Amino acid sequence: MSNPANNNEAGLAGGAAIVTGGSGGIGRAIVQRLAAAGMDVVFTYRGNAKAAEELVASSPAGKVTGEVVDIRDSAHCAALAEKVFERFGRIDLLVNNAGVIRDNPLTALEDDDVKTVIDTNVIGTFNMSRAVAPFMVSKRRGRIVNISSVAGEKGGRGQTNYAASKGAINAFTRSLAVELAPRNITVNAVAPGVIETEMSRAVREMAGDAVTSRILLKRYGKPEEIAHAVWFLASNFAGYITGQVLHVDGGFKME
Repeated sequence: MSNPANNNEAGLAGGAAIVTGGSGGIGRAIVQRLAAAGMDVVFTYRGNAKAAEELVASSPAGKVTGEVVDIRDSAHCAALAEKVFERFGRIDLLVNNAGVIRDNPLTALEDDDVKTVIDTNVIGTFNMSRAVAPFMVSKRRGRIVNISSVAGEKGGRGQTNYAASKGAINAFTRSLAVELAPRNITVNAVAPGVIETEMSRAVREMAGDAVTSRILLKRYGKPEEIAHAVWFLASNFAGYITGQVLHVDGGFKME
């Protein structure tokens, strides 16, 4: 349950947010956390209509809406941003969460394995940020939170394409923070470690204790723990933070 007093202090109640890839895993937790904070949340999804419908149905009435959007298409992103702004008269927060993995050793990667990961994780973030930024600039306020990964800074076997995409997100975050700071818009990233989601299931099942043994806290993270970090960076409490990558990874690969 959310505390109205805390919501007021956080400054999120009554605001409008866009969350890409919001129908499952980390995205779902982010949508639920922001809605609980009093925000009107529009999330994007591509294929899983059932999961999207379940998320809307389980959320506070009228606070959450799903939209089918291919973030790899800049026109789709521009149309979504315009639609959200027309509906709410504001866009206070963008969470670039949508992402895919196509793990394999470099020599086994197909062209599509590289293209799909880069187009979704990097180009999608560019497209959505570029679509939303003018509306934030017009209001002289806003928050952008990009979901990166521990892989962006700590290498992993079979993840050259994914790691490259997340390293790009980190660099993008820092550069966009410089660009938008004069308009009172902050840009930060959250870098999850190994989180208990469907996306990470194969890795967790295959690696077993080999992964948790490299995490200082000796457990996997939960989607809600990433959502709390996003909530913090979107709130008034993080008003003096920009251009940062916040690692929420339990101390992954620190030993």
